Amino acid sequence: MNMTLKQARFALAPLALLVLAGLVMAMRPLPSSLERVTTRGELVVVSRTTPTTWYRDQHGETGFEYELARQFADQLGVSLRMVEAESLPQMLDMVASGDADLAAAGLAITAERQRELRFTSAYQAITDKIVYRLGESRPRRIEDLAGRRIAVLDGSAQEFQLEQLRAKGFDVAFEPVEGTSPERLLTLVDEGYFDLALVDSNAYILHRSLFPELASGFDLAQEQLAWALPRNGDRSLFMAAQRFMVQRKAAGEIARLESRFYGHINSFNYVAARSFLNHIDERLPLYAQVFREAAGDSGFDWRLLAAMGYQESLWNPEAVSPTGVRGLMMLTRNTAREMGIEDRTDAMASIRAGAAYLRKLYDRIPDRIADVDRTWMAVAAYNVGMGHLEDARVLTQKQGDDPDSWDDVRKRLPLLRQKEFYRDTRHGYARGGMQSIIYVRHIRRYYDLLVWATSSDRHGPTLVALAN
Repeated sequence: MNMTLKQARFALAPLALLVLAGLVMAMRPLPSSLERVTTRGELVVVSRTTPTTWYRDQHGETGFEYELARQFADQLGVSLRMVEAESLPQMLDMVASGDADLAAAGLAITAERQRELRFTSAYQAITDKIVYRLGESRPRRIEDLAGRRIAVLDGSAQEFQLEQLRAKGFDVAFEPVEGTSPERLLTLVDEGYFDLALVDSNAYILHRSLFPELASGFDLAQEQLAWALPRNGDRSLFMAAQRFMVQRKAAGEIARLESRFYGHINSFNYVAARSFLNHIDERLPLYAQVFREAAGDSGFDWRLLAAMGYQESLWNPEAVSPTGVRGLMMLTRNTAREMGIEDRTDAMASIRAGAAYLRKLYDRIPDRIADVDRTWMAVAAYNVGMGHLEDARVLTQKQGDDPDSWDDVRKRLPLLRQKEFYRDTRHGYARGGMQSIIYVRHIRRYYDLLVWATSSDRHGPTLVALAN
């Protein structure tokens, strides 16, 4: 049956609407990279698990790069999802392909990488260090690399530096090692598989206490570290990251994070580092179970309690100080009585009492103070006393700084030795103000070393076995 003209028009109308709708959809602009993140409600950041970037401690995920990425996600109003890459090439591919929104992993800006990625403004400058074993000839210049095998991370800026030297005619023999951990390179040199390693200065600083037999020969080059984002597509997310980085640098946040993650490890003592590692193997296994039980009762990471025990007594239950405190956790007579123990040289009782006392101090600190500030204030109070800590907090507020920030409060503790400051405080003169700052700094360092050593090729098996 033939269709009339009117019937044909009605039949074609839905088709025309579909075509029109398709044209409208085709003309609608695609969402920008920033819009995709905000619509998704999640910022995907690829990184590597190292002490300089992203790891877990008693408070959960942390690390220089993690904290900075978390602040960026908060600014965007989205959640943060960290993704670990198995190698540097994989990390860069994930960003270039869009599988990750950005890479925050201590990446150096290189001309080769800039061909496929966009880098924000640099947030930190580091140097590339040639590392060697003590007792062997120290390399002092490029020519000293001849005839020596160098370990370098596959796909790293350091590998590119060595390739450039080889292209210029220098005798350099290097082998790229797969993975993302500089600690692996240092282990290979420490155990004699390579003569040298090339690592960045951040990694060297944070790892050197775990490798006291290694030392820095010379600095090969300087690098600028930045976040990496895809080069293809629009620039909206990149511009947001760029503004964030500039703002954080101007506000002093980058400097604050550097102080938090690197400020307590500036000094290095070969004998102390060697002794600490020996005690991990020889003394810590004797008390690890008790530290773990005390941690379960008090709610702290057992490695934090172990770090305090090491700072107090080197894990020696018979230790006695010139002021009369004694035992593994160095309890005063009054504190021991308060916590209900009679024999301060009883290691088990000392650890449990020390952990319970730390918890008591922690609970006395205002709930509004967030960790990690609250933890370090409690640790300081363990040493200097809660009264003097509160005096320092009051003084901090009077001088216009934040009494809820450990970084601000610790600057006031030494002032409690000066009459012009302590005469108006409730608890008066504090002999150990500066000592308590050093005390907390050392405990932070030992705690970090125990956290990092857990994933160390050399000490990891011991600590993992103790933790389990």
